[in-house]
Amino acid sequence: MAEEEIEQATNLAVTLGWVVLAVTVAYFAVTLVSKLVRYAARSHDTVREIALRLRNPAHATFMVLGMWIAVWSTANRGDHWLPVLQHVVLVSVILSSAWMVATIALVIEDRALHRVGSRLSGRHARRLRTQIMVVRRLTIGLVSVVACAAVLFTFPEARAASASLLASAGVLSVVAALAAQSALGNVFAGLQIAFSDAVRVGDVVVVEGEWGTIEDITLAYVVVGIWDERKLILPCTYFTSTPYENWTRQSSEVLGTIEIDVDFRVPLDAMRAELRRLVTESPLWDGRVVNLQVTSAVSGVVRARALVSGADSSALWDLRCLVREGLVTWLQREAPDALPRTRWEDGASGALVRGSADAAAARAGAGAG
Repeated sequence: MAEEEIEQATNLAVTLGWVVLAVTVAYFAVTLVSKLVRYAARSHDTVREIALRLRNPAHATFMVLGMWIAVWSTANRGDHWLPVLQHVVLVSVILSSAWMVATIALVIEDRALHRVGSRLSGRHARRLRTQIMVVRRLTIGLVSVVACAAVLFTFPEARAASASLLASAGVLSVVAALAAQSALGNVFAGLQIAFSDAVRVGDVVVVEGEWGTIEDITLAYVVVGIWDERKLILPCTYFTSTPYENWTRQSSEVLGTIEIDVDFRVPLDAMRAELRRLVTESPLWDGRVVNLQVTSAVSGVVRARALVSGADSSALWDLRCLVREGLVTWLQREAPDALPRTRWEDGASGALVRGSADAAAARAGAGAG
């Protein structure tokens, strides 16, 4: 009995020695190959990045494969510790291989995102970026699920349980579908959003009465960045079942209005010229549309509506604020008679009295007192 234990211990020591040797050789071999590939591909960014990003998973994978080869080549099939060591090595091979596959997929998708950003712009770039991001998450999810399933199936108990599960797959599928209805609905909604081109990362939308930008699309939820830096998290099914505004569906160029109530004596031609001056001197204007129209003339005031255009919603918002402030300043400085006024008739003399709204309110308050 003692001799058998000594023999097994000796076999284990020999196997571990070969394992250490195989791991060391695999480590230095991968390091050498990685440096050679990076040197040879110094003018090719994609290959160089793949070699750099794959260095750690390649080390893990080939070191584990070296362990596998050493164990199978040197171990005595009768040793009691062999099945445990083989199982550990098998699980390590599965996990390291999944790591390598996921890393390769991520590198390819990152390079695709880089090319999209450097070659395309506008809605086409946003559409491709959204699709690549969703495919990335789907790839990671599939690789993780397959790796976990493969690890579980290395255990005899899991294989036995899977056979009984398959026998009752009909009932379980119904139960699982009912239990995961919401989650699966979000997954399919996320895929529909990505590939139907309904909304993309970077689109400007109005949802739940809030104006914001799509920052992220996952297989479960969509992140909308509100203009005041809040984050609105919505399930993917929201964008397939609820109406919302997409300001950049076809292009990022948008129109905006500025409405100002003025007196009937406003010099419209001069106000129109001032609007054009303000807009043409601003880099926020995209050069497409600038116009001033009177849209209402009731209740003692004239409503002037300025229409301007911007390259995107952010530039348009700043342009509208600039134009509104500039027109108000111009009215105060150049056309004070065009400021809104309230007119009323003096009951005693029947004379028509003119005054500002503030003065009228003050007088009305004094009369009431």
